[in-house]
Amino acid sequence: MSTDLIDGVGPDHEYMIPTKFIKNPDDMVLWENSIAYQEYLGFILAINEAIKGKSLKYDALPVSPTITKLCGVIKKLDQFINETPPLEQPQRFGNQAFRLWLEKVQNATHELLSEVLPEHLQRALAEVSTYFMESFGNQIRIDYGTGHEISFIMFLCCMFKIGALEPDDKIYAATRVFNDYLKLVRKLQQTYRMEPAGSHGVWSLDDYQFVPFIWGSSQLQAHPKIEPCSFLNPEVVETFADQYMFLSCIAYINQVKKGPFAEHSNQLWGISGVAHWTKVTLGLIKMYRAEVLGKFPVAQHITFGSLLPLKPFLQGRGTDRRFLGMTPPPSTGRSSMQVPSQKPT
Repeated sequence: MSTDLIDGVGPDHEYMIPTKFIKNPDDMVLWENSIAYQEYLGFILAINEAIKGKSLKYDALPVSPTITKLCGVIKKLDQFINETPPLEQPQRFGNQAFRLWLEKVQNATHELLSEVLPEHLQRALAEVSTYFMESFGNQIRIDYGTGHEISFIMFLCCMFKIGALEPDDKIYAATRVFNDYLKLVRKLQQTYRMEPAGSHGVWSLDDYQFVPFIWGSSQLQAHPKIEPCSFLNPEVVETFADQYMFLSCIAYINQVKKGPFAEHSNQLWGISGVAHWTKVTLGLIKMYRAEVLGKFPVAQHITFGSLLPLKPFLQGRGTDRRFLGMTPPPSTGRSSMQVPSQKPT
């Protein structure tokens, strides 16, 4: 089975500013049968395959200049947080300094990303930067959720499509760029007391993220010691959180939540009873399709442009679906993660 990413766009490709098109629940069928949906999910599967069994410390391949520059961009946004401390305000959540931080990001994005893209790809700047700027939270509600996570993954997907990132960059796109992004949005959540977007337990596994659990479970496949039940052991989490995304997510949950794990993170607690990481990964992908990509409150915020268009999949070019040399199976419309029927003790 091929693991090549899709063919890049041509030099005469016409870029466009991504726009929201999902206006009501009836439009969900357009999204779920679109080129954008197939390519986005195919991209997640391709990265999933690339990082299987590889830790966050993997360094067997050279790091491309583009990966290094993208990590530098995220580091710059982290500096913006340090320069924008929380404001003193009566309300506990939603510190308004976040709006000042995001304004700095929006003002700097064009310059920051123009330094990442080579000259012949500068025409793509407006399209890819739209996804980038939508990746960090909502300026009005001061919240963050899986929709913003989708925007950042779409940004990475588009960087591969235009050729700024190459197939050999798949591993580090996840283990370095995306992992740095996770650290950044966690710092945002804590610094500005951001609310979770959507509904906890419906559109994410924890309050904020989903994809790092998918990719993180793939990293742990065939690990000689760490089994799905192991993440309930605080010592295992503390020891390996800097090596595996799944465990870093658990470490963050343990940091921000109090009380029995089975009560505040019941879905994750149930996953700990699955026998093998391979089964966890497959179940999470199905759950993600049903409980995140299949939810109108999430999909209504997704934007579509020339690189990820809301066009019927069957009318797309054949290469538009070859992130993994395969087409993802049709959605069942429901989650099929099977977890043990147990009750918290």
